[in-house]
Amino acid sequence: MTEPPPQVAAAVPDALAVYVHLPWCVSKCPYCDFNSHTLRGALPEAEYIAALLADLDADLPLVAGRRVTSLFVGGGTPSLFTGRSIESLLVGIASRLEMAPAVEITLEVNPGTVEHGRLADYRAAGVNRLSIGAQSFDAGKLRALGRIHGPDEIAAAIAEARAGGFANINLDLMYGLPEQSPEQALADVRAALALEPTHLSHYQLTLEPNTRFHHQPPPLPDEETLWAIETACLPVLTDAGFQRYEVSAWALPDAQCRHNLAYWRFDDYLGLGAGAHGKLSLADGIRRSWRIAHPQGYLRAGTPRLAGERWLSAEDLVCEYLMNVLRLREGFTLAAFTARTGLAERQLAPRLERLRARGLMTLADGHWRASDQGYAHLDGLLAEFLPAVAAIP
Repeated sequence: MTEPPPQVAAAVPDALAVYVHLPWCVSKCPYCDFNSHTLRGALPEAEYIAALLADLDADLPLVAGRRVTSLFVGGGTPSLFTGRSIESLLVGIASRLEMAPAVEITLEVNPGTVEHGRLADYRAAGVNRLSIGAQSFDAGKLRALGRIHGPDEIAAAIAEARAGGFANINLDLMYGLPEQSPEQALADVRAALALEPTHLSHYQLTLEPNTRFHHQPPPLPDEETLWAIETACLPVLTDAGFQRYEVSAWALPDAQCRHNLAYWRFDDYLGLGAGAHGKLSLADGIRRSWRIAHPQGYLRAGTPRLAGERWLSAEDLVCEYLMNVLRLREGFTLAAFTARTGLAERQLAPRLERLRARGLMTLADGHWRASDQGYAHLDGLLAEFLPAVAAIP
């Protein structure tokens, strides 16, 4: 490992989240900037699971004594893997790391790749939460997004999940789709709620670099239409009993995604698999790392399969902590800031006071939060913590 910069070491927490990346898809969606690769030929399931566990073995000394509170298997399309392969993965991880008694284990599923009976196999393997990539319930919008499923397959996947024993189910739903009206976006939300998920990820389509949509932009709704969509959908979700606990995350009581909360609270997580990123608090500093991105390169490499690492400076820590935690409605305390970064409260408190004076932050019961104004313009608020802006008195 490279040498860490001089800094106050953060406390090393007992809890650990684990992210596992399965990078293959049937086809690449034109909006997707994740590390996903179109599957050509047979899926190397056994070989890849073995590589993942060898990857974990290389990092075990860094996480000795830690207890896994959440495990998220993402992609790509993890539902291309059989239940037997997922079971081998989970058993292998559990034999190497201590798992919390109520560990949350999530698997991403695309409706177009769900086979009859497979979801029950995932449940038997130990998965206890599903995240289903619906994206829309409009057949035309799904085609525009390059999705390989239709609306009926979303409902079928939910029914199959419940028949297989799943009670904790997230639906991914996008808005701001090509030529989408507020009425169409609201219809998507109502269709999602009719399937009674416990969690809804409701996020805006954005044109990310290195995607087909970025190079060939489709006609997207303007800012006025996007605002109309948000204001129309918010009360419908609230009336259905969902609480907005993060910018794009809604949940029924006690159904918040613990794994994503670990990211937003700046907790530690270990990343395994092609292109996976991790963040660990170690004795001498906080380290971000990332794995070899291409699946074949990842499979061919020895251990460790690192492509790079970066130690966070004090300036990095202030920026990254706030860029994550201010997405949460719960906010944060200065004590939590110190515990997660190792930095003194005085390195942040004056800046927060200035933002409170401008009406962008609030302080109540010791918790700093984005105000309603700050939350409505969150990108602008977060920009206040970028190093170039933060340096301005």
